[in-house]
Amino acid sequence: MVKNLEEYNGYEIGPIRPPSEARSLLLRLTRNCPWNRCKFCYLYKGKKFSVRPVEHVLKDIDQIKKWTDQLSGNNGQIQVLDWKKYQDDQALYMANEWYANGMKSVFLQDANSLVMKAEDVVKILEYLRKNFPNIERITTYGRSQTLAKISDENMQALAAAGLNRIHVGMETGSTKILELIKKGVDKEKHIIAGQRVKRAGIELSEYFMPGIGGKEYSYENAVETADALNQINPDFIRIRTFAMRQRIELYADYQNGLFTRTNDIDMVKEILYLIKNLEGVTSYVVSDHMINLLQEVEGKLPEDKEKMIGIIEKFLALDPREQMIFRIGRRTGRMFYLDDLNNPFQRREVESIISRFNINESNIDQICDEIIKKFV
Repeated sequence: MVKNLEEYNGYEIGPIRPPSEARSLLLRLTRNCPWNRCKFCYLYKGKKFSVRPVEHVLKDIDQIKKWTDQLSGNNGQIQVLDWKKYQDDQALYMANEWYANGMKSVFLQDANSLVMKAEDVVKILEYLRKNFPNIERITTYGRSQTLAKISDENMQALAAAGLNRIHVGMETGSTKILELIKKGVDKEKHIIAGQRVKRAGIELSEYFMPGIGGKEYSYENAVETADALNQINPDFIRIRTFAMRQRIELYADYQNGLFTRTNDIDMVKEILYLIKNLEGVTSYVVSDHMINLLQEVEGKLPEDKEKMIGIIEKFLALDPREQMIFRIGRRTGRMFYLDDLNNPFQRREVESIISRFNINESNIDQICDEIIKKFV
């Protein structure tokens, strides 16, 4: 047997997690992304992918156990003689945050942890559950290309060991767009992967990215994604508005005319087409990211479908001036609901911003883009 030569250098925390995992313990199984070619993502560019040794992850769990035991035995206070000695301790930081949030959920990092051997993940899950039997949810990201290769038997073993939910960046159900953005998967693989997760009894979150296909593929993005989701019936459909940044590879495609940029209005229409074309699913539509314009478009299908459509159509029916006021209100954090347009105080604040910065129909798209970049 070849022994692992990598030294353990302490607790590790990866760079990203879903918004819904804000209160979770972050446990790093892999570093960075094994695919790392998506043209809309820059997070892991130039970084090497690696799988952490199982024994290192188990040591991370031991460290969290040590600190949370101290916290629970001392009324939530860490008792140490020399705080400076521990101020850079990632495990202490993570344990303190997790303890304060109830120690109910865990998120396995980084971008595609299930590329690790299933038996190794099972070992980690079982050790985690043994040390923290009151955990309610363990989740992770997973690429469809990887999930489609996991056997039903291994997927069920992961579920039995305590993996509750998998987050999948579908982005789009259009094979054409998937090819253009170098997602490394096609529509069929998305469907196979999603159905496999569901068969194992694991909750599934699928992410839809309005705007990723530009104006050229806007309608296709919505209807092809809806068709794929109809065949999967995920537990959650999460909206993630596409944000254009110069550092991503896709920016050159927009500069070269392969795609024409979409604005807030276009992307709201895509969400409308998506929801209208969702049939036979019982998913929750979730808009849990602040860069989404209409965060109030949320609900359970099919019962809330008409309510969500109504909110979108209400926005689209506004005249351009009202749409601009709401867009600036949302992007600057002054407004959340469409009904906030009727609040005199909030309106005055937003109209003052529009006047001060000379915002109009010719520059609002650029200004909104610049604001969004700060939150991505």
